[in-house]
Amino acid sequence: MGGMNTESLIRTYYQLFNAKDVSGFLELLTDDVIHEISQGGSESGKGTFGRFMEHMNRCYDERVYELAVMVSADGSRAAAEFMLDGTYLAQDGNLPPAHGQKYTLRVGAFFEIEGGKVARIANHYNMKDWLRQVG
Repeated sequence: MGGMNTESLIRTYYQLFNAKDVSGFLELLTDDVIHEISQGGSESGKGTFGRFMEHMNRCYDERVYELAVMVSADGSRAAAEFMLDGTYLAQDGNLPPAHGQKYTLRVGAFFEIEGGKVARIANHYNMKDWLRQVG
């Protein structure tokens, strides 16, 4: 599989997420990465994911901790569960207005790995809980 092993890849992905290092983060993805958004649609392409991350970083300040990573025997699939602390910085579309609300969520993420890079990421969290916390 070349490059770093799957667990290291996923842990590095979240280290770069926490550091808001979008360019380093994108280097871990395949060019045609598929991003399945929690309670949303699916997008593809590294450029599209980069624009999504820039939007998220404008609207939210988030930090991952208590990261647990599980990897399939062949390294082609991984799952992560973690806690996410956030601050809602700027109103995101038709979501409630932002005024620095703090929130904490438990998040699950699923990964498909190809050639040592993330080819698909699907994030899942409880949107009703988030709305309750920022409302």
